[in-house]
Amino acid sequence: MLRKILLVLFAILIVIQFIRPEKNNSTTASLNDITKHYAVPDEVVNILKQSCYDCHSNHTVYPWYFSIQPVAWWMQNHVDDGKREINFSEFNSYPPKRQSHKLHSIVEQIKRDEMPLDSYLWIHKYAKLNEDQKKAIINWADSLQQVIIRKNNLPAETEEHHRD
Repeated sequence: MLRKILLVLFAILIVIQFIRPEKNNSTTASLNDITKHYAVPDEVVNILKQSCYDCHSNHTVYPWYFSIQPVAWWMQNHVDDGKREINFSEFNSYPPKRQSHKLHSIVEQIKRDEMPLDSYLWIHKYAKLNEDQKKAIINWADSLQQVIIRKNNLPAETEEHHRD
């Protein structure tokens, strides 16, 4: 009986290897990319690419183990969740109020060390932000948020506005 169960599990494991999620690696830059509409210093672009873009853009760099199921499904779920939260490749498609909120959220999450996720950092040690990188992102996001607020006559972001 145990042998039959193991054979069935093995067969299932083999079959699921052929069911793969679509990869999130666009070959072209989106017209809505944040860098095409707002000033993003090179230092910040480099930090975002190193620590954020795998989950928060249309340009995920996949490790070798993405080829193994069910790991790929789990990883793709993280990418999909991250892109739902904020997608730097589609940032300009958001209404100004949402842009402002997302920038405020970036600042708050960086200050609380909530991003990058610990589960991402287990494998991607290089993505951990040092204090200078945190300051660079926070200063840029704060500054850009103020530009968007002024340009669009929005109320200043506060915790009670913390809804999408």
